[in-house]
Amino acid sequence: MMALIFYALQLRAQHKFPQLVEEDSIGFTSIFDGETLNDWEGDPTYWRVEDGNIIGEVTSETLLKRNSFLIWRGGQPADFELKLEYKVSKSGNSGINYRSVEVEDTPHALKGYQCDIDGGGRWSGQNYEERGRKFLALRGQFSQIKNQTEPQAYGTIGDKDDLLEFINDEDWNICHIIVRDNTMVHIINGQVMSVVIDNDEENRKNKGLIGVQVHTGPPMTIAYRNIRLKEY
Repeated sequence: MMALIFYALQLRAQHKFPQLVEEDSIGFTSIFDGETLNDWEGDPTYWRVEDGNIIGEVTSETLLKRNSFLIWRGGQPADFELKLEYKVSKSGNSGINYRSVEVEDTPHALKGYQCDIDGGGRWSGQNYEERGRKFLALRGQFSQIKNQTEPQAYGTIGDKDDLLEFINDEDWNICHIIVRDNTMVHIINGQVMSVVIDNDEENRKNKGLIGVQVHTGPPMTIAYRNIRLKEY
């Protein structure tokens, strides 16, 4: 009888439904030591470490003619999760590239998938393919790409402007990118922002470089910290 009661209590204690994960650090490895740019490569005009953060800065004296990346040289992940925190200035435009390749004869340039970031809130969270097919999913879209066709939105995650309310203005945000097989999920502060299924066998990439970006345009600052990677 006691065994039956104990079993019933165990069943009652178990959650019926998936529960929101507050913090999952199991299997993640830091890829930024908080002090140096070891294993990272970029133009020192734009990238430095300050107060435990990677800082990307464009000033009025160093305006860019093309986007420039700080590239992680520790590998070319295929299936992975990437977690980091970022803070961008109001005029800032940046992004986190993954499964990317270097552009031939163009230093510190990447081509590939990007979790977009901007201080104005127009693009943050979307999936944009740098130097490629461009807009794969806007913020709020669940999209799919078939062979050699334009991306198509199959559903919505939420209204683009409503989702912006989850993103902190000129303050720290937590970004979580999940990439498994041909599916890519962008999450900011616990809210899914975009999902892409890439079935375009000719143009999709199955592995590649990770990098962070400073963008052409007005002076800007982007800060990154607590960068962690889990590969599968």
